[in-house]
Amino acid sequence: MTSRPFSSRGHTLLEMTIALALGLLIVTASLSLYRAQRAAFERAADAARIHDAGSIALDMLGQQIQMAGFASGHDRAASVEAPIFGCAQGRVVGTEAAATCESLSSRSDGVQLRYAADAVSTWPSSASVPTDCIGQAVSDPIVTNRFYAKASTSTGEPELYCEGGGKQAQPVVEGIERIRLMVWVTGSASPLDASAVARDRWRDAYATDICVLVRGFAQQAKRRTTYIDCTGAPAYADDGRARQTFWRRVAIRNAPAAVSGGVQ
Repeated sequence: MTSRPFSSRGHTLLEMTIALALGLLIVTASLSLYRAQRAAFERAADAARIHDAGSIALDMLGQQIQMAGFASGHDRAASVEAPIFGCAQGRVVGTEAAATCESLSSRSDGVQLRYAADAVSTWPSSASVPTDCIGQAVSDPIVTNRFYAKASTSTGEPELYCEGGGKQAQPVVEGIERIRLMVWVTGSASPLDASAVARDRWRDAYATDICVLVRGFAQQAKRRTTYIDCTGAPAYADDGRARQTFWRRVAIRNAPAAVSGGVQ
């Protein structure tokens, strides 16, 4: 019995080329799918952080605005001098009762809010002492909190700042690029910009429309992004950051109009 010689046949150059091309196509498609899914996840995570920052800032500002003018002991006849005062595209400076405005490069509005300092209207310290918006102990009978937005000098990121009674400002919410304050004043058919409210008319303010503009935390490719700003107008930015505005109307519960039943 004779044995047949063993023979083998290799792949041709054309078959190798086709196999390599198919492999590269599969790898490229997988990488493209991975990058698309990663980008979608980053956009979703950034959108969630933007929403959280906007909600936290509005909750904080809304709570403080509602407290403006609060007099301890439920004394309706008592009053707090200068319970609310605001600045258009600037922050509040100077003494509490005679505050003035200082312009901000961020073009953020600023607002000063004053109310009675006690363990009910503020978060008390461990020693049961009233505190301001950044946790500093308040020794005065009235707490004064001032809010505005600007870029951090250390990180460059926009933040909502609060300056408490101790005249020390601290960031309280990251990502807040600008706030805008519109004021409802007794006798006015529409809300007024802070610059349109005369000093002696602030005592007639009974509600505010507060808007915060939040800048995204994740930087995409350098491209123009569009958004709606706090005036309701279309706007754009070239830094690749997403932006979103958040609005809330807040009644000043202790304003004269609110106390007399003009605001619910």
